[in-house]
Amino acid sequence: MASPGRPRSFDKDKALDTALRVFWRKGYEGTSVADLTSAMGIEKPSMYAAFGDKAQLFRRVLDRYQKGPANLMSAALQEPTARRVIGRLMRASADAGSDPDTPRGCLYVQGALACGNDADCIRTELISRRAAGEAALRKRLQRAKKEGDLPRKSDPSGLARYTMAVLHGMSVRSSAGASRKELRGIAETALRGLQSEFGA
Repeated sequence: MASPGRPRSFDKDKALDTALRVFWRKGYEGTSVADLTSAMGIEKPSMYAAFGDKAQLFRRVLDRYQKGPANLMSAALQEPTARRVIGRLMRASADAGSDPDTPRGCLYVQGALACGNDADCIRTELISRRAAGEAALRKRLQRAKKEGDLPRKSDPSGLARYTMAVLHGMSVRSSAGASRKELRGIAETALRGLQSEFGA
């Protein structure tokens, strides 16, 4: 039995998973500390002691998101050809964006859509994380070009930018309730438009 005045212990991993879903549904600015503590089932002092303030907690959540739902990028980059890298990335994003067991959209995109001036540091953090994903994709496509998997005329940087723009657009459509069929359709249309980029 806990001593009087001593904070009740709680499962930090479970609390982070809960905070992740709250931020994912409501965005950074739309989420209050009260929303977080209520969902996690802890008091505000316990939250601050375990995770720091709201911004620090959000960064912890982003790290968890990157290792979990956002890990589809890492998996796609392991595909043997550029065509399969981008194909897997777009199709997996369509499926993830329509998963009934998770909030809609991508936390990296949705998290800062409504951020005001007071959340500039969060907006910058999310921009940085999206840029890191694009950089990883660009590096993989540059390797594909060097190996002859992409035509000599190809532009890995432009292809990476285009791919990420499609993924971000799909995230916005997902947050508006797009079905898996609709999101898959967007992915397949984009992939057909890229056939010449792959040398087809």
